[in-house]
Amino acid sequence: MRQVVLDTETTGLEPELGHRVIEIGCIEVVNRRRTGRVFHRYLRPDREIDPGALQVHGITAEFLAGQPRFEEVAVEWLEFVRGAELVIHNAPFDVAFLDARAGAAGRAPGRVGEICAVLDTLALARQLHPGQRNSLDALCKRLLGGQLAARPARRAARTRTCCSEVYLAMTGGQGALTLESGRGVDRLERDGATGAAAAGGARGRARYYRELEAHELRLAALDRASGGRTVWRLAEPSAVSTRRPPSRRFAPSGPGSPRT
Repeated sequence: MRQVVLDTETTGLEPELGHRVIEIGCIEVVNRRRTGRVFHRYLRPDREIDPGALQVHGITAEFLAGQPRFEEVAVEWLEFVRGAELVIHNAPFDVAFLDARAGAAGRAPGRVGEICAVLDTLALARQLHPGQRNSLDALCKRLLGGQLAARPARRAARTRTCCSEVYLAMTGGQGALTLESGRGVDRLERDGATGAAAAGGARGRARYYRELEAHELRLAALDRASGGRTVWRLAEPSAVSTRRPPSRRFAPSGPGSPRT
């Protein structure tokens, strides 16, 4: 399964008022492993940057004066993301800006949904952690033991890195990044998650990992009751013994809460 973690910086908050993307960055993830392929461009907006936006990202109009316009990189960006599932925190915000600029480019489809599926990690976080703060900073602290401020120096770069790590943690844990793709049970886990994603998107992934966790807990109970390893355990590859115990991350959750 190919995914692209995407983040943008903009001149302001409202694309309908002519605000534009000034930075776009993507990280490629295939079968839950970062491949090292990235797409990153600064973009000249041909308009002023709102003071509030400048305070957030620190990207000045002077710095952007020599950068290309979105129209000049649209085809290259399109080829990078085509056919992937885009993973974005607060996806409606970024998608609205990309839709506006892609439509203006003329050579690209007018809407991101025409070329990619989109997964919103904010919506997923609200589903899994109702009533809690679900900003990337809060999720980094809760799931990864760190904060966004501890990530790479440039804000957009650390946002993309944090988003990719938070997404992987919410849908199966960072441990999956270190597994060899050819190992039996881990490969089945990966393929099962991919199948669940195809069947039900973010909810399908979350449901799959909840069921996997319940399965692991049941096997652990059988091990204790039998005083040793069950027949099921003996049939598993030896790699299973090194897998970490299941977390309680995917407890059933109710409706999402407003962003804090």
